[in-house]
Amino acid sequence: MTVAMPLILDVDTGIDDSLALLYAAASPDAELVAVTCVGGNVDAHQVERNTRAVLELAGRTDVEVALGRDRPLVKAIETTPETHGPQGLGHAELPPPSRPLSERNGVDLIVEEARQRPGEITLVTLGPLTNLAVALLREPALPRLLKGWTLMGGAYRHPGNTAPTTEWNIHCDPDAAKIAFTAWGESAATFGHARPVALGLDVTEQAKILPDHVVDLARAAGSAPDDSLALARGEDPMLASRSVASNPIVRYVADALRFYMEFHAHYDGFYGAFIHDPLAVAAALDPSLIRTQSVTVDVELGGTLTTGETVTDWRGVWKRPPNVDVAIEADAPEFLRRLVDRIGRLAAGRAT
Repeated sequence: MTVAMPLILDVDTGIDDSLALLYAAASPDAELVAVTCVGGNVDAHQVERNTRAVLELAGRTDVEVALGRDRPLVKAIETTPETHGPQGLGHAELPPPSRPLSERNGVDLIVEEARQRPGEITLVTLGPLTNLAVALLREPALPRLLKGWTLMGGAYRHPGNTAPTTEWNIHCDPDAAKIAFTAWGESAATFGHARPVALGLDVTEQAKILPDHVVDLARAAGSAPDDSLALARGEDPMLASRSVASNPIVRYVADALRFYMEFHAHYDGFYGAFIHDPLAVAAALDPSLIRTQSVTVDVELGGTLTTGETVTDWRGVWKRPPNVDVAIEADAPEFLRRLVDRIGRLAAGRAT
């Protein structure tokens, strides 16, 4: 019998966050305790609306969704509509969510749930680390109260996707990232609990979803027509219309990903998309999907060109104890197989 892992997801729901939510909702080994929201891909208030709408699409109106801090600790708010669309969900449109937003603040939720279930909950952060940093300032024992922390964020031995050496989630709130890495590392060194597991661009850009994967997803869901994207047939993607798939989850995924694929075709030279965030959720549930190396990581705050860089001491020149387990390899084919299978099964059960 599968034992479900209690998860809290902290999200800035754009396209790949929405796929991470669907993956978690579709996973029998995940107990989705709650979802907290932070600004990043879009502003925080749009994030919470997107999050509630995606969970409703998945049939998970039972999951509490809470809004956390709506701005970074120090720097100005940045969003990325060119990557995720003006509302954050690409070309997809979802009905307004029916379940109200939680009355709890997202930061309070993280702290309260960790205190109520000490040593049980894994936190997975998929956006800027603002909520986590504030939670750590309120409850310094949080690293011991949580079972673990897995994050999508950073570029450790890889070019950045925002500036030459910086990744988006860390870029949006580097001050929060520095607080979180420092606090967790000091607590792990003192009390011996697990270090955070970081999936940066080094591995998440191996998780490349292509039109054929969407076709496979449609077939797994029993959706017709299974090639509703009009992409696997070599047509001009800029002329593709909205998905006409019979399944609502397949329609959502196809329309959301088409925007993401158009973005990557323009900037990265391939028609597909890096789906960073679902890989982080999958690795939290099954660490065998990745291989990590324990290293010391700090975050640059004062660089003229490098603010937000995750500076990583691969050679141990700082002589400081490791504070992060950085993913250096991922089984991307197996992850993509699971993504298609799990979301396909979820979609099949939500066919009407």
